[in-house]
Amino acid sequence: MINDSKAVTSITDHPAGFRGRFSTGDAERLRFSGASGILQILPAAVAVPQDPDDLQLLVRWAASNDISLVPRGAGTGMPGGNLGSGVMIDLIPAFRGVGPVDEVMAEVHVEPGVTLSELNRTCEAAGFHFPVDPSSGDRCTLGGMIANNSAGAHSVKYGATRDWVQSLDVILADGSAGRLIRGEKPPAILRPILDRMDGMLRHDQHIIQAEWPDVRKNSSGYAVREYLASRDAIDLIIGSEGTLALIVGARLRLAPLPVGRGVALVEFSELPAIGEAVKELLPLEPATCELLDSTFLELVRSADSNLDYSLPPGLEGVLLVEVEGDSEADVRSQLDLVAKAMAPLAERVALATDPDRQRAFWDLRHAASPIIAERAGGRVSMQFIEDGVVPIARLPDYIRLLRTLLDRYDLPAVIFGHAGDGNLHVNPLVDVSAPRWQDTLNALLTEVAQAVASLGGTLSGEHGDGRLRAPLLQIIWGSDMVERFRVVKESFDPQGILNPGVIIPLPGQKPLESLGVYPKPPLLHSPH
Repeated sequence: MINDSKAVTSITDHPAGFRGRFSTGDAERLRFSGASGILQILPAAVAVPQDPDDLQLLVRWAASNDISLVPRGAGTGMPGGNLGSGVMIDLIPAFRGVGPVDEVMAEVHVEPGVTLSELNRTCEAAGFHFPVDPSSGDRCTLGGMIANNSAGAHSVKYGATRDWVQSLDVILADGSAGRLIRGEKPPAILRPILDRMDGMLRHDQHIIQAEWPDVRKNSSGYAVREYLASRDAIDLIIGSEGTLALIVGARLRLAPLPVGRGVALVEFSELPAIGEAVKELLPLEPATCELLDSTFLELVRSADSNLDYSLPPGLEGVLLVEVEGDSEADVRSQLDLVAKAMAPLAERVALATDPDRQRAFWDLRHAASPIIAERAGGRVSMQFIEDGVVPIARLPDYIRLLRTLLDRYDLPAVIFGHAGDGNLHVNPLVDVSAPRWQDTLNALLTEVAQAVASLGGTLSGEHGDGRLRAPLLQIIWGSDMVERFRVVKESFDPQGILNPGVIIPLPGQKPLESLGVYPKPPLLHSPH
């Protein structure tokens, strides 16, 4: 049984022979205590290994001393999968390599500390790109993207990170190292691990297949369905958030850069029409199918922003549909097909092939974040229900449920996301001066989890479970599936030293127990 309930509060002995930097100082630890999400945990120490050998030594030391390790890239992850009370491992400084692009195979080797934008700058000269595009691409690292099975706006065409990983160089929980190559037998170090769990998973294969949520993408739990289909352990490591192994290198497939792009902006006055529209659009294979819900549109309109595209009142939502083509004529032809398919459902369809016009459409998508920051009115933006994914047919139901619950709890919010995948992001604005506001967040989070489960979805389409969603897994997956996930974790990491509390919760763990400190704004609920 994993002994993963012990919180690491102090480190007295540095690992002997460790050549990198190892700090227990307050300033260094504080720098790694938070992330772009809402949780905050102070690590006991921060380790910066010099190379894979140094990292192996660190893992062996941690295993010998029963000390937990928390791998960390750029800290852009939302649900706290990059936070913990053990030793934080900074995987950026020493893992920055990008190999030459193999133009014949359309592949490249990359180390985990490289950002997505850095990788794409290297690949563009050869006419390629890594097409998975989270919005934090300028900052997020490839290690983090692999760990979370990240996706983005173009996932409706290109899928998530898992689809593009050909091999992984990993360090396991006992400090052993190996390379996993898709389609080849696992290395010898992995076979005892797989033997420990394969019997149970294969016995339950038909049940797993039948009970797995019917969604287009998923970053929740462990990918046991994908593993059973491929027999590639690489599929388990991808999306495991550093809980099964540490990634020190990867070989990735690349896509050719598109020759041309065009965008359709499609307006809807009825919510059911949006769900019908997505079903009509998917066979056309668009590159993006992004939803801006009425909550989003009203925020942008009320800000009187200087956008080059005006929005009429009363819209339930807008879809931003991008197409890619081999020529300008190809792009125009695809846009015409989109317009024809949307005509019976939409109020208006506007097309753009000119780069400036396309930019104006995308400016609408990117307008909300600065407006939220400017117009929060003393509230705090907290993304704690920000990554649910449901079957496409249930997308309108999910939007209605979110609106109803947010209204019930008096939480204004902005809803948007990747409609082509049934994946929505929610940005509630929380009044942290209200009495028992933390209880409100806990209650809403639980109700949203129950709603997503009732619709056949999961709580994470692309960001991972982290610490935030780990205690809610049973609501979504049920006790039997969670037990299968636990067998996977214990097979790879019997001591529980790799990122404990992420995906598989610790005993008694609560979703928001590590919520950051938010001072009460002086203007809200003033006695005057």
